[in-house]
Amino acid sequence: MLSRTIRAQGTALKMSQLTVTRSLSSTLNLQNVKTRPPTGIVLMNMGGPSKVEDTYDFLYQLFADNDLIPISAKYQKTIAKYIAKFRTPKIEKQYKEIGGGSPIRKWSEYQASEVCKILDETCPETAPHKPYVAFRYAKPLTEETYKQMLKDGVKKAVAFSQYPHFSYSTTGSSINELWRQIKTLDSKRSISWSIIDRWPTNEGLIKAFSENITKKLQEFPEPIRDKVVLLFSAHSLPMDVVNTGDAYPAEVAATVYSIMKNLKFKNPYRLVWQSQVGPKPWLGAQTADIAEFLGPKVDGLVFIPIAFTSDHIETLHEIDLGVIGESAYKDKFKRCESLNGNQTFIKGMADLVKDHLDSNQLYSNQLPLDFTLGKSSDPVKDLSLVFGNHEST
Repeated sequence: MLSRTIRAQGTALKMSQLTVTRSLSSTLNLQNVKTRPPTGIVLMNMGGPSKVEDTYDFLYQLFADNDLIPISAKYQKTIAKYIAKFRTPKIEKQYKEIGGGSPIRKWSEYQASEVCKILDETCPETAPHKPYVAFRYAKPLTEETYKQMLKDGVKKAVAFSQYPHFSYSTTGSSINELWRQIKTLDSKRSISWSIIDRWPTNEGLIKAFSENITKKLQEFPEPIRDKVVLLFSAHSLPMDVVNTGDAYPAEVAATVYSIMKNLKFKNPYRLVWQSQVGPKPWLGAQTADIAEFLGPKVDGLVFIPIAFTSDHIETLHEIDLGVIGESAYKDKFKRCESLNGNQTFIKGMADLVKDHLDSNQLYSNQLPLDFTLGKSSDPVKDLSLVFGNHEST
């Protein structure tokens, strides 16, 4: 009996010591996280005016970008002022009609915050993770965000492109702008950068779109459900950009095919293109043209905004109020919900960032070729200058 008591006391003592050790280890880890510089998770996107009165500035920044709209390396900014002034009244009216501004900042900040919460749990070795948004043409601009990151003491950052499909005119432009801000604001290279530059077949992206499509199809009567046409609508691209070998059309198509495979190809589908501007030839067929052509010939049609990670003017106005709202066949047309706060999508984003951090890869193997083929008046000459650890001592 005495020996049993001694053994029991010994076991209890060991368990108590183990509990204390674990508690101490957990406390030390928490202290390490609190004193460790934050890892910046920076969602990079085009942006949009959060208020109607910001429309001119947004349009000017957009048309002044030679990577996105190559007009004239010498006179781009001057021409951009005239175009922005001319287009502002029309675009202001559109933003008023969708509630007084673009919701893209709201959704981007929400997505970034949620991703960082997940990463703090799944990726403690790089915690704490701090969310940022850096827009190319609207507040917060890359410059503003970079200044805030320096104030926050960020030493490591992931530029997370919110264009799942790479184009030199979008993601490439964001990288060129990031390099300009590094040279201007961070010559000592206190922040070490890497980038997620494309993710067209990300599991969370595909599952989230599939969920939203399936949900929307339930709104059609069961007898016609499998006959409803799925129109995947992506932002178009000028053919002179496509003809440089830009990766965008192929990567958008990869997303569409992956979704349809996940849905077991139950419905007929097409990939179409929207938002063409100006007289130049653009990638087609145009979303509105195909919708009007199919309207009298199909039982139903669902629009899927495939190249956007949240709602903005191209979904809320161009598709909802324009393509659908002005159609004679609007009773047959529905739009799939945008990704916005979809938790499957956000979990997929967090998993993607975790995999990126674990891999220690600075950028995809495709990115050097993208920059070899891309055309810019002020390009990054060497990606190794932008990404990696360059901190000066």
